[in-house]
Amino acid sequence: MKLLTLFFIMFFYSSFPQTMHVFHPEMLPASDTCLVYIPGDSHNTKPAPALFLLHGWSGNYNQWNEIIDLQSIADETGFIIICPDGLYDSWYLNSPLIKNSQYEDFFFNILFNEVLNSYSIDTSNIFISGLSMGGFGAFNLFLKEPGVFKSAGSTSGVLDISAFPGNWGMNKVLGDSVNHFENYISNSPINRVEKIKSLNKKIIFDCGTEDRIYEVNRKFFEKCRELKIPATFISQPGRHDKEYWKKAIKQHINFFKDLIN
Repeated sequence: MKLLTLFFIMFFYSSFPQTMHVFHPEMLPASDTCLVYIPGDSHNTKPAPALFLLHGWSGNYNQWNEIIDLQSIADETGFIIICPDGLYDSWYLNSPLIKNSQYEDFFFNILFNEVLNSYSIDTSNIFISGLSMGGFGAFNLFLKEPGVFKSAGSTSGVLDISAFPGNWGMNKVLGDSVNHFENYISNSPINRVEKIKSLNKKIIFDCGTEDRIYEVNRKFFEKCRELKIPATFISQPGRHDKEYWKKAIKQHINFFKDLIN
């Protein structure tokens, strides 16, 4: 593996800085940038809860901050907020076909460890959420390593990618849906959520009723009910857009706050 290069750049968008990390791992096809928002209360020396926020398809590490002021959220809630880059269309997956497209391995073996080593984080209160592709990614990473996270969320998430085979660059990671459809089935959260049925992990997800992905989210909730998984599903008016996500992420953060020990 190439030498991992890590840069720290301080930005003063508000009265407190954000920190940027840039990684160059061989397991990804391009560099990955991660922006971290640190709560402004410098007098609080206790380890802080952490929230990983994943962007959607065609977005980048700054997408969430373009939707809502993350520094203000960090200051108000005390969460350290971590926004990695999903490289436009990685789907936050380990590709079964492409050697240097292994996002899950990058997340847990490099990014996650670097974040834990760089910040004072309460490891019993780590959360993850995301929008659209990032909603899929949040549940994908959560279901891969549920012991790492206290809870997970998804807003407008594609929780059954087999319902949209080949859309939004999925074929670049999973292969074409004719010859590799099994990859879409086996990687869909709706087919993997049974993994947490005995763990009593509370999760939250939502989708706007005018969103084409709504039916997938409704079916995911039915699956959770069958498995008796403590899932909160918020069905509310909205489309697949920034105005909807700005509202939804506040609901996720309030949900996570209530779970903190």
